[in-house]
Amino acid sequence: MDHQQLASICMEKGAFKAAVIETAQIPFDTHLRDCCAANFCGAYGKNWACPPYVGDPEDLIAKAKSYSHILVYQTVGNLEDSFDVEGMQAASREHAAVSDAIEKALAPLLPPYLMLTAGGCTRCKVCAKADNQPCRMPDKMLSSPEAYCINVSTLASRCGMKYINGANTVTYFGAFLF
Repeated sequence: MDHQQLASICMEKGAFKAAVIETAQIPFDTHLRDCCAANFCGAYGKNWACPPYVGDPEDLIAKAKSYSHILVYQTVGNLEDSFDVEGMQAASREHAAVSDAIEKALAPLLPPYLMLTAGGCTRCKVCAKADNQPCRMPDKMLSSPEAYCINVSTLASRCGMKYINGANTVTYFGAFLF
């Protein structure tokens, strides 16, 4: 399938923008895991798909590089102001719904693929890690691009996208490596 067709499917399913580039163009930065360890998002050590449990940075980078292309998509949500936490959460839920719709459309076209999305795994209402149980769906686990040490702000630029899409907006990214 043509790369533009893949991007078009993302847009049809609700993405704001989408593009395909070669994985050789992905900007990796292992220092991003320091942000994970600082627990800015609150998921560090609480989710199997997030650091430190998701895996060693070098192994994850090697896994990502084993694919030839990356399809990157973004969603943009509107906020009342830069402190609109409820708006950010609503936009995150919308991003997850768009990501699910994109995956359903692309899964038959891309095997094998690795899906990454903003915020890490939300496949289960509560991650089994909370009870120190094994992951319930390890074959469907979703990690974030940052957990794989992908510098999303630079990646966005390489894909012809903006990382920040204006005042009172929040932008989330997802990707399929194939």
